Amino acid sequence: MESRQIQPESLFPAIAAQIRGALSTFHLAAVQAVPPEAREKDPDLDRKAAVMDQSYYRLLRLVNLLSAAALPEDAPLSLQNRDLTELVGEICDRAGDLAQSLGLEVRFSCALSRHVCAVDPQMLEQLLFHLLSNAFKFTPPGGSVTVELRVQARRVLLSVTDTGQGIPPERLASLFDGYLHMERQAPAPCGMGLGLSLCRKIAERHGGMLMAESQVDKGSRFTLSLPDRRVEGSVSDVPFDYAGGFNRTLLALADALPVQAFRIRSQS
Repeated sequence: MESRQIQPESLFPAIAAQIRGALSTFHLAAVQAVPPEAREKDPDLDRKAAVMDQSYYRLLRLVNLLSAAALPEDAPLSLQNRDLTELVGEICDRAGDLAQSLGLEVRFSCALSRHVCAVDPQMLEQLLFHLLSNAFKFTPPGGSVTVELRVQARRVLLSVTDTGQGIPPERLASLFDGYLHMERQAPAPCGMGLGLSLCRKIAERHGGMLMAESQVDKGSRFTLSLPDRRVEGSVSDVPFDYAGGFNRTLLALADALPVQAFRIRSQS
């Protein structure tokens, strides 16, 4: 009987599920040991618990990236007709509140009062939050991150532009598959390159593309180009949640946020 070789990537979802379960148990125990009421009354205890929360969210984010990156290329999208002006604007509002802890300003630029397009909302949110997380990490205090949504030549263009440190030309060539080229990876806090690889996969599965432009010491711009289309059916406003019931914004931006963003007092 012919044996079939198992690819390591195919094990990621199962491994991720095991780690996610262990993390959830850890987080539940931590909340029971240090309840929110106690943190509210004791600023020092709140600071210490925030460090645990930050580590928890960062680990959960990494596990979700590993799981999502291993999805097969032919896995079906959950396309829904969504008002992108509302969807993207709401993400920018949530991210902007937390960007203040980094001394950054998030701007949403869109001349459209409403524009409905077929997207997978969960995947689009993951992509946009990852681009925002990168922009936050590499933009110094006092800088800005601008999200622009526009329609041109039957394409929807969604861009994230920062005033950060920029990307060296030698890194641009392998930016979206850096995890395949360990020798080309930049030092921390750049990470393993899984996020941008996933962003490109999300763009391509939508029939689109993701492009990057950058100038050192001036900033970077990432632009998602999607086909401007709709699927049969009405516009959907069904909520979705890939964060397991936890704060989606904190989870998505955990890699870029300072520890004070995880304090109980900062969320009230």
